[in-house]
Amino acid sequence: MKLNEAISARIKELCKERGMTQYNLSTKSGVPQSTLSTIIKCKFPSMKMRIIYEICEGFEITIKEFFDSPLFDRENLID
Repeated sequence: MKLNEAISARIKELCKERGMTQYNLSTKSGVPQSTLSTIIKCKFPSMKMRIIYEICEGFEITIKEFFDSPLFDRENLID
């Protein structure tokens, strides 16, 4: 899968684990819901680490915890 697809999948996974909606995440992270929707739909060709950092803040996790998933293993990602 592509990196943007892995990021989308990870956000969905974390929302499900925490019983959060996109709206809840938007409220907690400060990332506009429209931006989250764009990321989740994989319409975001690239994104700034700042957005990922803010999403992590909304989940109350570190960036390391966000990327600590098999989704981001080298063998699971394509260019």
